[in-house]
Amino acid sequence: MTAGTANAQRFREFKMPDVGEGLTEAEILKWYVQVGDTVTDGQVVCEVETAKAAVELPIPYDGVVHELRFGEGVTVDVGTVIISVDTDPGAGPAEAPAAGGAAPAAEAPDEEDAEPQGRQAVLVGYGAAPSSTKRRARKPQPGVPAQPAAATAGLQAELNGRSAPAPMVAPVAPAAPAAPVVPAASAAPAVSAGRPLAKPPVRKLAKDLGIDLATVAPTGPDGIITREDVHAAAAPAAAPAPAVPAEVPVPTAVVPAEPGIVDAAARERRVPVKGVRKATAQAMVASAFTAPHVTEFITVDVTRTMKLVQELKQDPDMAGLRVNPLLLVAKAFLVAIKRHPEVNAAWDEANQEIVYKDYVNLGIAAATPRGLIVPNIKDAGVKTLPQLATELGDLVATAREGKTSPAAMAGGTVTITNVGVFGVDTGTPILNPGESAILAFGAVKLQPWVHKGKVKARQVTTLALSFDHRLIDGELGSKLLADIAAVLERPKRLITWG
Repeated sequence: MTAGTANAQRFREFKMPDVGEGLTEAEILKWYVQVGDTVTDGQVVCEVETAKAAVELPIPYDGVVHELRFGEGVTVDVGTVIISVDTDPGAGPAEAPAAGGAAPAAEAPDEEDAEPQGRQAVLVGYGAAPSSTKRRARKPQPGVPAQPAAATAGLQAELNGRSAPAPMVAPVAPAAPAAPVVPAASAAPAVSAGRPLAKPPVRKLAKDLGIDLATVAPTGPDGIITREDVHAAAAPAAAPAPAVPAEVPVPTAVVPAEPGIVDAAARERRVPVKGVRKATAQAMVASAFTAPHVTEFITVDVTRTMKLVQELKQDPDMAGLRVNPLLLVAKAFLVAIKRHPEVNAAWDEANQEIVYKDYVNLGIAAATPRGLIVPNIKDAGVKTLPQLATELGDLVATAREGKTSPAAMAGGTVTITNVGVFGVDTGTPILNPGESAILAFGAVKLQPWVHKGKVKARQVTTLALSFDHRLIDGELGSKLLADIAAVLERPKRLITWG
């Protein structure tokens, strides 16, 4: 077994997994371990935020943390190595990762055995594709000393995105004395010790930002340039830009000095849109401009429903459960869907089909510090009121803690958004992508209402139902909304209709 193979088996790399449904990136929120910490199989090492939720990642190895590839707050593509673990820390100091690859390069096979091999095209900034063939040693060039094996190993380690165990010396420090030697020495910068050490993603970042790595001061171990170093180098470059207008003619510079004029940019803040908020924005835009929305409204007397809520709070069968008006609104919605099952459908654009569903996954829109998420209660239509109350309470608590899993937000069919908790009467909600309808539940307020021929103070709310007009026509949508209101007006219909 070669040293390189042993090294690969000893140091195990853990890549950013796809923790959702086809997600491409995740932001590292917090590391729970540091370099040198002992970890065990299944131990949570970090928390990441995807476009849907915050998720804790367990490590699948036993050993000692050897390297954390990215810091907190960095967004990493799925499939990128984020941490490496030394699974045999008692084996002594580790060899350089590229040491195993240096020996074949130092061997000089016969010229006839060194037929050039084709190179596979790879991404820019990521070096040559790995090959199992041995490379012929470079012929000595006139006036250029032979490259020592240590420098070759260091170069190979750098191209592979890893650092050499120690800073490389400068074997080719003497410059070519004669002008005719310059063409042959033109390749020297590519292998000299003066080349900045940086991993491929960092090199690509520097290229995108227009930063010369030779001008960046490294802060990483063994003199490696990190992403933070590149960003720090880019920051000063952006600073002089506002100073350019100061050198233009005086009339332009004195305009902001007039009394009462304040620079608006100085009072603005810019926050990158990422994670849940970015995904929500993209989903809402896609939904608004894909599904033809129709919104209908109805104002209903819910005095009896509010009285039932108080009675249920005293019911021993509901002891310890969260009982509130939203629970009965959810149940009324489910009863109405049972009476009109054709509203529970989805539009299949690819096959130009309507998919009718015999189950209801009821989504509940929840506001969290990371943005709006919509987890759903699976098979809500077949659950009893106590079961619905239990799941609704768990769903809200988990969402507020930021622990909602991507699976809990997948597969929703209809949604309820409770805008009434903010004192809002109603709204025109946007459909959650892939769903057929969303119900907005407004604030319950005492209002004058005609009840049994007399004007009385009654508890009244306004409901708004948005639906996909490709799936639900106006008649069907109106019937659905009217039935929801009818149940809330006379909650005994939960028994007769349910």
